Amino acid sequence: MSKKTTVLFLCTGNACRSQMAEALLRHLGGDRFAALSAGSQPAGFVHPLAEIAMERLNVPVADQTSKSWDVFATTPIDVVITLCDAAASETCPNWSSSPITAHWSLPDPTFHLGDEAERVEFAVRVATRLKAKIRGLVDLDWSADRDDLLKRLEFLGEI
Repeated sequence: MSKKTTVLFLCTGNACRSQMAEALLRHLGGDRFAALSAGSQPAGFVHPLAEIAMERLNVPVADQTSKSWDVFATTPIDVVITLCDAAASETCPNWSSSPITAHWSLPDPTFHLGDEAERVEFAVRVATRLKAKIRGLVDLDWSADRDDLLKRLEFLGEI
């Protein structure tokens, strides 16, 4: 059996985007990946918009929790992907495993203005965009060298 690729998704609050990314990778990546998420200032809950968006995409988020990135400071991590610009600009912990780091800038559905239906629709659009990126991540040739993987992960951040 080959080693799982461990991917940590970061957002400041670890309530919405990073929670959706964790659920999507767990759903799409099967047993090839270990999906994690965390935040620099965790909200302490999974935002209802993340739960609704994942429900609309038929992706389970059960048993996920909002947690600090400090929880994973000594966990061997292969890839760290920041999903919000604030988290990308923060100084991350010194990960014990020197992971590949990439940034995928996505708007935060929790700050989207509008009525409830508009906010849910926006969250689903963000989740759908994130799903496309994660499908690309799952399809990467993980035997490629580190520089090539970084370029491909950065490219996925641009789509």
